[in-house]
Amino acid sequence: MTPHASPDELRDWIGRHLDPLDEPAGDRHPPRSDFDLNPEMAPAVLEAPKPAAVLVALVERKAGLSVLLTRRSDSLRNHTGQVAFPGGRLDAGESVQQAALREAEEEIGLGRHHVALSGLSTPYRTGTGYLVTPVVGFVPPDLPLTPNPHEVAEIFETPFGFLMDPANYERRHYDMPDGQRRHFYAMTWENQLIWGATAGMLRALYDRLYGAAMA
Repeated sequence: MTPHASPDELRDWIGRHLDPLDEPAGDRHPPRSDFDLNPEMAPAVLEAPKPAAVLVALVERKAGLSVLLTRRSDSLRNHTGQVAFPGGRLDAGESVQQAALREAEEEIGLGRHHVALSGLSTPYRTGTGYLVTPVVGFVPPDLPLTPNPHEVAEIFETPFGFLMDPANYERRHYDMPDGQRRHFYAMTWENQLIWGATAGMLRALYDRLYGAAMA
């Protein structure tokens, strides 16, 4: 189904392509990783990852779905100013969906009662040692969201159709201080650069919904 279809058409269709909320993340699909584009950087032995979760909030606008994203605060110690989903580490005893909803409420004021959870997308392993599970949910438009200034500088939406178009993904790189070249996916929507793990998780969602990986 085209990503430009109506939200009503897409809601059930997307849900059928996701893993059930009550299954452990990664049972059906192996994790994607920062190392997919940089296999030479993968350590010989991977330490047990720290579990984390993000909320992929699909906003049901009449013109079509959009994806809720944030730009991280410039005052944060890590990943300053980068585009991200609301999310973070799991607290003790939390499920991935509980963590994703809690983090979205803390970061952008998105009340969990507004989110209709649909399923889990492909887990993503970061080079910093986290295993991030994207939790997909649907939310109504024009909610009065408020960014937590300690964590979020800006909240914005990007059309789902744009993010589900492989032509909009670029394979970029940067050179690290040790001389290694790291490759990553990136795309630009208006003045926002979406890259790194966030772009990797979106790319994995595209592959889950629409098929073959991009060359």
